[in-house]
Amino acid sequence: MRIAIDASCWANNRGFGRFTRELVGAMMQRNDTHDYLLFVDGGLALPDMGSLAQVVPVITSQRVIDAATADGRRSVRDVLAFRRQVAAARPDVLFFPAVYSWFPPPRGVPNVVTFHDAIAEHFPELVFPNLRQRLPWTAKTWLAKKMADRILTVSESAKAEIFEFLNIDLDRIDVICEGAASVFAPVRDAARKQEVRDRVGLAANARFLTYVGGFAPHKNLVRFLQAFDRVLAEPDHADLVVIMAGDPKGGGFHSIYEQLRDLMDASPRLAAQVRFPGYVSDADLAALYSDTLALVLPSLSEGFGLPALEAMSCGAPVLGAAGGAVLEVAGPAGLGFDPYDVQDIARTIVQIARDDQLEASLRAHAIPETARNTWAQAADLTVAALERCARGGHDGAGT
Repeated sequence: MRIAIDASCWANNRGFGRFTRELVGAMMQRNDTHDYLLFVDGGLALPDMGSLAQVVPVITSQRVIDAATADGRRSVRDVLAFRRQVAAARPDVLFFPAVYSWFPPPRGVPNVVTFHDAIAEHFPELVFPNLRQRLPWTAKTWLAKKMADRILTVSESAKAEIFEFLNIDLDRIDVICEGAASVFAPVRDAARKQEVRDRVGLAANARFLTYVGGFAPHKNLVRFLQAFDRVLAEPDHADLVVIMAGDPKGGGFHSIYEQLRDLMDASPRLAAQVRFPGYVSDADLAALYSDTLALVLPSLSEGFGLPALEAMSCGAPVLGAAGGAVLEVAGPAGLGFDPYDVQDIARTIVQIARDDQLEASLRAHAIPETARNTWAQAADLTVAALERCARGGHDGAGT
């Protein structure tokens, strides 16, 4: 079977870029009998994936990862260039690892589109603050779901959100998973951990919480810092530090970094105990995860919450929104809170900071729980979904 893959978001630094790189790489490692065609733009050089993969360059005026942002637009000519190249290749099925880079599939080619979540539909005002940004996204996702034969997503929580807010029938949605790269493993070298502590501004004996991700409004970081401010007001926990790792500029998407800085300016406690190191490499993240009290992901919604799995792979507990994807991934290595309740977020932080037995129990479950979600499993589930789609052909499926 000839499988065409839209690999145009390969170089993106956000979650769907990592998803594309890791999933496609794992698909290549299966050594199956399929032929893979990877469609890329902007002179993107992909690593050697062996004889099964052929990289197909598409000539465009602008790279997808530069054009498809909250304030940017892809040209119709560039979109159609991808469509023409795929049509010429005559694949048996077309796979989009993210709706972010979707283009209309050629007529008669069955296609599978990955919707990682429905956050933009669930919280439109938090993701796209104005209609000029929101309408193109809404049009693209509507077309993508109408033209897709199957929908892929990454958690049961995301599936439920997609059903509710995108009105896609549950029987059209296949659930796979994500995985942690091999770099995410416990770091036991004390000198290495201290080196990373120095780099992010942490004292040798500091207890710290870690956040990793973007600074979009739906990440719920205002409530998180308000909760942390309350925690710091308690003498027993005034020594805690928070590391907020991520790109403050938002990578072309909505960022409330300046609002977070305003919170710190208004609170001497936060100003003293919160660090914004910017982008942190995976190797350094592994050292931080191996040393942190817990990873905190306070988001109102996540499709999967990959940092949770990466942190758990290093032995770290996870704090996240009860009932969401983060706690679905973390299982017994996670502790939940109401993401809308500042006091409950503060209570959960205090709980893990105070209770050594609870921390030890969560930590003991962390690494074993990661076996439920691996890129190899994701690749197997994805290829199975593509095979089913190809056998079924194009049925013009709608919602």
